[in-house]
Order: sequence, then structure tokens, then C-alpha cells
Amino acid sequence: MDSRQLARYMEATDGIAKPWLLVQLRLKKLQERQSQIPQEVYVEELEDIFQDMMNLGEWWQGIEDEVF
Repeated sequence: MDSRQLARYMEATDGIAKPWLLVQLRLKKLQERQSQIPQEVYVEELEDIFQDMMNLGEWWQGIEDEVF
């Protein structure tokens, strides 16, 4: 699945409200640009995405049926 397909899926399933899908979309877009950007920029953006993912924490506990 490329970033456009993932974005369409997110729109169709109200995925914009699902933070883990936004992180996944950012990661997919970065992967698609990897060959076009310097390694340092790639690493910086990857670290930023990782930090955002870690900041999500365990917000989903107790509402798994609603969000997954």
C-alpha cells in the first residue's frame, strides 16, 4: 500500500481521528522520499516520527474495541 492508498483508506474509515494511522502515513511518505533526500534529513524525520509515535503512549487501553 502506498501513501495515496493509505490516505484514501484513512478518509474512507475516518482514520484522520486515529493517531497511529497518521504516524503510519508520515512513515510511508518518508519511505517514498528516502532516495530523494539526504541521509541526515531522513534520519531526522524518522526520529521525529518515532518520537510522535512514542508520545502516543498507551492511550488506547480500555477502548480497544472502539479504536482498533
